[in-house]
Amino acid sequence: MASKPSLYTELMADPFYRPTVVNTLLLVGLGVNVKMFLALLLSGFFMRRRWWIKALLVIYLLPWTLPAVQAGISFRWMFSGEYGLVDGLLSALFGIAGPNWFNHRWLALGANIVAYVWKWMPFWTVIFLAGRMAIPRDVSDAAAVDGATGWRHFVHVTFPLLANLYLVCTLLSTVWTAGDFNTVYFVSGGAPVWSTDVLTTLGFRYAFDFANPSLGVAAVISILPLLIPPVVVLIRELETSPVQL
Repeated sequence: MASKPSLYTELMADPFYRPTVVNTLLLVGLGVNVKMFLALLLSGFFMRRRWWIKALLVIYLLPWTLPAVQAGISFRWMFSGEYGLVDGLLSALFGIAGPNWFNHRWLALGANIVAYVWKWMPFWTVIFLAGRMAIPRDVSDAAAVDGATGWRHFVHVTFPLLANLYLVCTLLSTVWTAGDFNTVYFVSGGAPVWSTDVLTTLGFRYAFDFANPSLGVAAVISILPLLIPPVVVLIRELETSPVQL
């Protein structure tokens, strides 16, 4: 078996490795932040006390309840060229011939990120919804008397009270997303030509397509230095100021 230095030298020499690191950082950075921000905003919408909003919440939660394999394959079919739902809608509504999404790296990577956000945003929306419901009613009433309504209420009352929860959830989601395998494997499949792989799927290919499990493990473990800072911050945040409103 190759020694660790030569193993990681081989990994760095692979032309697919560095683009894969970029893909992983984009999926984690864009996917997590877009998902968490939208989830926070939508949690405010679902706080409204109307029957049709409660019914809409049930429908909104369906992507989260779907198994990851079926959700990923469904997205793959929706983006699968002229026969897919997305290109079909572009053609029917705007008369535009949609692109072949999985023939272009950035379009395929965008499809992965959209699928990831769609799948996991409902989960975090429920978390933030529970956080909003835990805010004492007296605080909201006092803010309303002082004229803090709408966006002013969100900026000066709601977000400061949810800031600690938002930070902890973002850190947790960052760690989990770095190890996400299903989204890329079942949506783009790394297409075109492995250019949209992330480290988890690249490690899988090394281990099973090239029968080199040690290199596959090295590829997956190489993400650890990037995960150490958020894990340290998360632990310190939980120790010094537990999630509370």
